[in-house]
Formats: sequence, C-alpha cells, structure tokens
Amino acid sequence: MTELNGQPAGIRELTALAMINYGHFTTMRVEDGRVRGLSLHLDRLIRDCGVLFGTAPDRDRIRELARRAVADTTGPLTVRVTVYDPDLGLERPGAEAEPRILVTTRPAAVSSPPPLSVRTAAYRRDLPEVKHVGLFGLLRLRRQAQLDGYDDVLLTDERGAVSEGATWNVGFYDGRRLLWPDAVCLPGVTQELLRRGHGGPQHTERIDRERLGDLRAAFALNAGVGVRPIRSIDGVEFDPEHPVLDLLRKEYTATPAEPL
Repeated sequence: MTELNGQPAGIRELTALAMINYGHFTTMRVEDGRVRGLSLHLDRLIRDCGVLFGTAPDRDRIRELARRAVADTTGPLTVRVTVYDPDLGLERPGAEAEPRILVTTRPAAVSSPPPLSVRTAAYRRDLPEVKHVGLFGLLRLRRQAQLDGYDDVLLTDERGAVSEGATWNVGFYDGRRLLWPDAVCLPGVTQELLRRGHGGPQHTERIDRERLGDLRAAFALNAGVGVRPIRSIDGVEFDPEHPVLDLLRKEYTATPAEPL
C-alpha cells in the first residue's frame, strides 16, 4: 500500500520524494489495528512538521489515512507515515509548502530478532531531534559495518559519547540501574514508553566508549522490534540473555496499544 493523501501515489510524487529528499516520517508497528505509543508518534509528526514546514498536519486525518492503509489486512504491519511536499523544488525550497501525507505499509519484522553485534562510528545526524528522511549518512555507515562483519552501527558524538544507533535508540544496564545516553539524539517513541513503564531505577548520563566494559547489558529500541539485545559493541561483550532484558520486554509488551 502506497497512498498520498488517501490516493494512489503517482510516479511524479514519488520521484519528487526521492530526488528532493526533504521531509520527515514516523514508523509504527500495527497489530490488530492498534499501535503502542500512537499518541507519541502523532506528536512527533506534528512537532517535526512545524520544524521543517512551519505548519502542522491534522491528527485525525493522519489516523484516518493510516486506518485506510491497514484495512482488510492480517498480521502485524509496519506502517510508515511520511510528510513532504511533492511540489517543493530543488531551486526554491523556501517557497510556500503544502506538505502531504504518504502512507506506506509492509509486513512487520519478526518481533524477536537475534542479538546485535555493532561497532561505533563518530557521526551526528543533521537536525538529530527530527526524524527526517535524510538517511544517506546512516545507511553508508550501516553498510560499511555490515561489510566488515557487524550487524549495525552505534553513533558517538564529538566527545566520544554514545548517542544512538543508526535507526534505533540505545540503553544500558549497569547491574543496578537503566542508563540512557545524555548525548543529543532522536527522542524515540519506544524509549519513552519504556522510560515511563520501567519500575526500577534509571538515569540519564554520559556514556563513553571506555565505560562499556563496566556495563552488564545493552539493548536497542525501536518501534519495529521493541527491545533487542546487543551482544557486543566494538568487541566488548554483553550478556544477551541477561534477566533485565526479559523484564524490559515484558514491561514494553504490557504497554497498552492505542487504536488507530
């Protein structure tokens, strides 16, 4: 399913997204017509649209278009809502914009993928607080990591502090508390749901690469898979079956899902 404002997306509109590459999106896992953190996904779309276009999409309209996309389907789906203006040109991106809503669907990934082996890379996304469509730098680093035998890449900032994964947030467990990196990164919906639902102690602080060996567990977070163990970072091993990971999965899956 690929629809723009509720109509089949044409070649011209899709070509504009590929060629201009100016817009933002959110990705949701939809099961039985419901989404964990739906309100946060909608908040993100409205906030990011204000940053990139100076306007806000209608929440109810987004929900209507997403419901239309998953109607008469079975099984979990990944639904991506992209906001962009296909009429915005390369020569005058400062022209008045009328952003539209592109909804695409695909079968959802397995909910319990294997643990990740990642390596770090010094990189900061443009406008990291916005989930924008500019993914070239991230995909380049992910590709390089995979060609070298890793599954993915974990970003570090100019201080050498851990910030976020290529398309996921990261968290750690030091044996007593959950630790969240304090470096600038995209505010993740899954991360926020877990922050709210976790009953134990947690803290946000700087996490340097040199500190990784002192931590007990590491995990990736995104809406597609929830909580995914990390088994190694730059060769530093973590326990992918640490009991805290099972606890976090249970806390996340206990989060009530909202109807589209």
